[in-house]
Amino acid sequence: MFECQGGRVQLHYCLTVLSGLLESLFFTGITFGWASLVFVLKIDGYFAGYCTNATRAEDQDVSLDCRGQDEHLSWVMSVATIANTLTRLPIGYVFDRCGTTVARLIAVCFYTTGTLLITLSRAETSVLLYPATACLVIAGTTLYITNVQVANLFDTYRSTIINVYNGAYDSSAAVFLIIKLLHEKGVSLHSCFFFLTFCSIFQLLRTFLLMPKRHIPYPLPDTYTYGVSCPSTRRERIEEKENDKEDQELDVKRNKDDKTAEAETSALHLLKKPLVEPKQEEVSFRSCVMSWLFLWHLLWVVTSLLCQFLYLSLVNPMLTRLANNDQTLVSHYTNVFAITQLCAVLLSPLNGLIMDRHKHKPHKPLTQGETKREADLSSLPLALSLNSVQCFLFCVCFTCPVLPLQYLTFILQVVNSAFFYAGHQAFISTAFPMQHFGKLSGLVMTLSSVVLFLQFPIQYVIQHQLQGDPLYVNVGLTVLSLLTFIHPVHVSLYCKKLAKQRKTKEANGHGSTKC
Repeated sequence: MFECQGGRVQLHYCLTVLSGLLESLFFTGITFGWASLVFVLKIDGYFAGYCTNATRAEDQDVSLDCRGQDEHLSWVMSVATIANTLTRLPIGYVFDRCGTTVARLIAVCFYTTGTLLITLSRAETSVLLYPATACLVIAGTTLYITNVQVANLFDTYRSTIINVYNGAYDSSAAVFLIIKLLHEKGVSLHSCFFFLTFCSIFQLLRTFLLMPKRHIPYPLPDTYTYGVSCPSTRRERIEEKENDKEDQELDVKRNKDDKTAEAETSALHLLKKPLVEPKQEEVSFRSCVMSWLFLWHLLWVVTSLLCQFLYLSLVNPMLTRLANNDQTLVSHYTNVFAITQLCAVLLSPLNGLIMDRHKHKPHKPLTQGETKREADLSSLPLALSLNSVQCFLFCVCFTCPVLPLQYLTFILQVVNSAFFYAGHQAFISTAFPMQHFGKLSGLVMTLSSVVLFLQFPIQYVIQHQLQGDPLYVNVGLTVLSLLTFIHPVHVSLYCKKLAKQRKTKEANGHGSTKC
């Protein structure tokens, strides 16, 4: 995908990208495999006290009614997702303010706490699943946020790398599938999570050796270095810079006649450069939040998240109901779902290639005045529209109460999730200044938590009013998913507006700087 030739710096960049992919694949989104872990938790008796004996009136047959157990296990996932979205803003603020190292150390603490709590939990202390799962979700998301900036190291494939990381984020759900398969072979749940606790050492090593202390800027300066190779590389860069300076001084002495022309040229560059860069810095956080770009994106995120998280929290009881409580069949479909999630890392580059497609074309002449931000934004509506179509089809499929159709639902869920998260991060990093990336990304998720609280009354209605049949709720979600089409349409119109402003202001060349 990208070349690794070019010395220690390029090798360092490649090691950062590849290690980030490994980290995303095994640590960031493991809770997306909740359906696999729920199967194990039921076998080990977690929340089994909420199961009751039920007698059928027609034949007086006594059966075990575990709707209460299903409800609590669904709540665990719902609480975790809400806790994750609520903490996104403070985590984003810490990331912007304190840098990558501090944010990642916080993530490692959450991850270690979560794995230890599950290691120490038993059926009698099932309530520990609530804080444990919340810690794992928060840790995974924080690690993912700090990894997104790694894409800045390779501008040509920037969106593609973000999408690959997002695919790995989804595919890490396979970790819980591995735990389920190991559990079937006799390995205990606690041994698995005890091993995961020790894996936090990898996260710590990567934090200090292969990640920057602060942030990776975008666009990337030629002299940018970080990590363990920084000191020697930085000295080399400084020496090269000093040699270039001496050569320039000699040239000035030999060509006195060109001195005035060079000074005028330098002055012109200094005059031109502030027209772009200071204006970008003047864009305030408040103006970005109050822009229509942000507000429609917020609606797009909220709607997509509600559909995704409600499905993830209800997929196990839904499969149990469609399979008539046949646990062998439920286990089969659960395994298929987890394996499908593993394929997310293979599908995710497609969305990135769509976003980066303009970067592989010949650059337009500078006289046209098209900014890099405008070019990047113009490539987003197609990806955002595809995500909206996927979300709608995903909702249609899981609304239909047909068990074999769930194979297609699994595929659409994975594809939609991969496109959604990568599209969200790519849009925030493209449409708004990078110094606000962590805060804006976190604010979107924090505001989304208000809507995600609807999961609790929705789950209550499904279990107690609809006798476990989510058909009417799913129909409502399908209609609601149509709102996601507004965002790509607005972004497309916004890009056309920028192009129109550019044509009418050819002298200025850079249009408006508003978010």
